[in-house]
Amino acid sequence: MEKISKFIVKYRNKILLIAVLLLIPSIIGYMNTNINYDILSYLPSDCESMKGQKILDEDFNLASTGIMVTNKLTDKEVSSFKQEIEKIDGVKDALWKDDLIDLSYPKEMLPDKVQEQLYDKDATIFIITFDEDTASQKTMNAISRIKKISPENCYLAGMSAIAEDTKDLANTEMKRYIVIAVILSLVILYLGLESTIAPIIFMIGIAFPIIYNFGSNFFLHEISYITQALAAILQLAVTMDYSIFLLHRYQEEKVKSKNGNEEAMEKAIVATFKSITSSSVTTIAGFLTLCFMQLKLGSDIGIVMAKGVVLGVLCTIFILPSMLMRFDGLIEKYTHRVLIKEWHLIPSWIVAHAKALCIAAVCIFMPMCYFQTQVSQYYDLTASLPSSLYSMQGTQELKERFDMNTTHFILVGQDLEHKEMKSLVKEIKQVKGIETVLSYDEFAGGLFPTSFEPEAIKEIFNNNGYQLIIANSDYHAATEDENTQIDQLHEILHKYDKKALITGEGALTKDLITTANQDFKVVNIISILAIFIIILITFHSISLPIMLVCAIELAITVNMAIPFFTQTTLPFIAGIVIGTIQLGACVDYAILLTTRVQEEYRKNRNMNEAVRTAIGKSAPSIITSGLSFFAACIGVSFISQMDLISSLCTLLARGAIISVISILFVLPSMLLLENKIKMKKGGSRYE
Repeated sequence: MEKISKFIVKYRNKILLIAVLLLIPSIIGYMNTNINYDILSYLPSDCESMKGQKILDEDFNLASTGIMVTNKLTDKEVSSFKQEIEKIDGVKDALWKDDLIDLSYPKEMLPDKVQEQLYDKDATIFIITFDEDTASQKTMNAISRIKKISPENCYLAGMSAIAEDTKDLANTEMKRYIVIAVILSLVILYLGLESTIAPIIFMIGIAFPIIYNFGSNFFLHEISYITQALAAILQLAVTMDYSIFLLHRYQEEKVKSKNGNEEAMEKAIVATFKSITSSSVTTIAGFLTLCFMQLKLGSDIGIVMAKGVVLGVLCTIFILPSMLMRFDGLIEKYTHRVLIKEWHLIPSWIVAHAKALCIAAVCIFMPMCYFQTQVSQYYDLTASLPSSLYSMQGTQELKERFDMNTTHFILVGQDLEHKEMKSLVKEIKQVKGIETVLSYDEFAGGLFPTSFEPEAIKEIFNNNGYQLIIANSDYHAATEDENTQIDQLHEILHKYDKKALITGEGALTKDLITTANQDFKVVNIISILAIFIIILITFHSISLPIMLVCAIELAITVNMAIPFFTQTTLPFIAGIVIGTIQLGACVDYAILLTTRVQEEYRKNRNMNEAVRTAIGKSAPSIITSGLSFFAACIGVSFISQMDLISSLCTLLARGAIISVISILFVLPSMLLLENKIKMKKGGSRYE
């Protein structure tokens, strides 16, 4: 590493130039990276609902659909509006009454069932199908165009419309997230650093790995909008420490060095590389454990964030030295008083009350484990969006006027005879909460006048060995009633066809619930084991990894239990993501403190004095780091209109603060008690 550090310092200006030039392909890569706004598409491909979606796409050309609700339009105006939509690139078809019968046929003469399905007073609905899947760019563009040409009080509902609104909202808010995170992080850095200029240098420096990370996502083909929204914030939060480490070590080496600043920076790079690589390993491991999720959203977030941490380490070692040396004079010249200082009185109090603090931690942890399990979660992704959105208004219109909350797409074998299909449809209609049922046999069986041509809709309902039944439900996706309804439909279907499938928003969300619950257990166990093994290797101890992990798990449990007391409903992904990120990112604080305790003990001090000194000396670094993490996330939680993003950032911000408290108060107490036990057995852990 010494040769590399000499190379970095010697060619620092050329390295900085190359780093700037690399921003160009990174920006191009970022602009050409697809963003996926359909979270349900991350479900495992072997889920029944995903198998059904594939059949709908490939065999029925129903890659995605939307339902247009029109108000106060005449039939002629509706027909004209529909024809405009059909001309839009990306729209496959638009289906309404005029595709079935002549427009001159009065709606009052239609069978009652058809009137109920198509009309509600002055409102009517028609189906729009798209060429590509729910969240493809072509579909997004088509929906954007539909929104522009829609008359007043006309709204498009459906997952594609929701995805397009999510895209607009996320793109609008992304810039605000970064601005607020940078401003608040700068405030914390000013509180913790003497230099007035250094925080600005850090922010410029951290822009390099963030831009590289977003640019290199091009090779992943696409990332989720959740990853896009959180990646820059999290990367800023978890890698800012590395810049602080390098600056502090550089300033320390300048005092010692007799051969100028270049030698000081060379030594600082070597020392910093050792410290940040060891601390970054736990963070990277925490993110990579998300890759074990069945829900592919986990690997999406995990890979991007792990890559971001690696890039953060590399940029700190290769790029930041050049910037610090270039602005060295200004960094030293403009200084101010530091408000985050060493602790003097509190460490003595912690040492004196170590036993009481451990008992308090146990007393808090046990009930919090229970309260954590009682926190309500939501799986309905539309619940995280503002009700004022175009698609959400359309969804509300469907519910209020047509009793349509979700639509089930049921696929059965084409070998079912007319009699069986009629019996099947009859049973489906009798399921509680099912409002309307559409099938080819329904249409061909006399529902429409003889002038209607069944062949006009045959391709919609019969294709490639499957028959399609569309059942509209009065229940909302992700509710207990909806899931029970789907189970009842499965029972009925399997009496007629063992291979029958149900897909659509309701079935996809039900599979999402099952998958997420399994992921929560698996990922939490793997993340704890991974961090445990890394700490075990680092400290060559069994008890230390247990204590360090317990200290962070206490913080995580308290963090995840607080929503129970505030009556807050969390997004389903919160429990999975927060646990791994908080554990991976904040265990660094525990490693820093424990390492300092060992270092102080080796200076021939007793354990009490070692812990006292370690707390006092480590507190500024841990508090500055924790507050930086807090600052980067808390602002986003306040300004985001998307509850999913807001909730995750609230949990991350609060988790950072609770972790700092746990590491500074509980962990030292555990170390002291553990040492007393070791002493009674004839030795000390730190000898």
